[in-house]
Amino acid sequence: MASSARGGVSRTVDTTTPTPPPVEAAYRYCEAVTAGQARNFAYGIRLLPTAKRQAMSALYAFSRRVDDIGDGTLGPDAKRRRLETARDTLDRVRRGAVAEDDTDPVAVALADSARRFPLPLGGLDELIDGVLMDVRGRTYETWDDLRTYCRCVAGAIGRLSLGVFGTAGGAPGADRAPHYADTLGLALQLTNILRDLREDAANGRSYLPAEELDKFGCSGGFHSATPPPGADFTGLVHHEVRRARALFAEGYRLLPLLDRRSGACVAAMAGIYRRLLDRIERDPLAVLRGRVSLPGAEKAYVAVRGLSGLDTRTVTRRTERTRP
Repeated sequence: MASSARGGVSRTVDTTTPTPPPVEAAYRYCEAVTAGQARNFAYGIRLLPTAKRQAMSALYAFSRRVDDIGDGTLGPDAKRRRLETARDTLDRVRRGAVAEDDTDPVAVALADSARRFPLPLGGLDELIDGVLMDVRGRTYETWDDLRTYCRCVAGAIGRLSLGVFGTAGGAPGADRAPHYADTLGLALQLTNILRDLREDAANGRSYLPAEELDKFGCSGGFHSATPPPGADFTGLVHHEVRRARALFAEGYRLLPLLDRRSGACVAAMAGIYRRLLDRIERDPLAVLRGRVSLPGAEKAYVAVRGLSGLDTRTVTRRTERTRP
């Protein structure tokens, strides 16, 4: 048996009862989706024990389904119908109405995960709401506007992940864990937005706040490997990088509140994105030339740092220095 805690509330997670074959098959499907579609995420969750890794894969597979609807080629009305179908699946999970032999492996795996862990499933409703914003073609005037979107599509996933990780027994400040998880999700999403500027522009999407695009002369969009004429593109990127760094610094306060392996997983995933941010800061124009990524050796180094607890100890020391 293992204990999972969130916000000071504990639940005993049964890791000894054998998983029924249909459920095991559903988890294998979700893990295959995760490995094939989210290499950075899959890399990080390898550090988790089996039950937590499976639950994270189930969360990812459902989230990927929702994202794929938003990113697909269907028209807006068809996308909205598909998203409502996804919400119906989530409602069945919430009601405990998904059988082990259900034909939807993602629903089976998510339902089993929700029985094992205290998942705040409303976070997946928020994800659907965020993708509906994309379907409607919403743009964002200010950072506060964009932050609302980021909390839906990424902050909510951070809080769901915390439901799987739990907090370490007796960790001081555990009541702040959902806030830190949410903030770390924002940091990851803002990094994603910077990395995908060119790709999103090609799909007719613009996420960065309009008032900041205007300020740096970038309202013309990002449709080529060079910035708009007269734009201070480097200034814009560095401005957003500073914001993302502040979010990472706040979100990293989650690490000392987690058990060692969960902390290593979060440190690995967040560390990969922080290093992407470093690359973007050093060469802002790289995001207009192609997709910025890390080589496998660098990801391995980040994982080793996480497993060693180095990031957690660094955050703990910093927090102690600033504590009144």
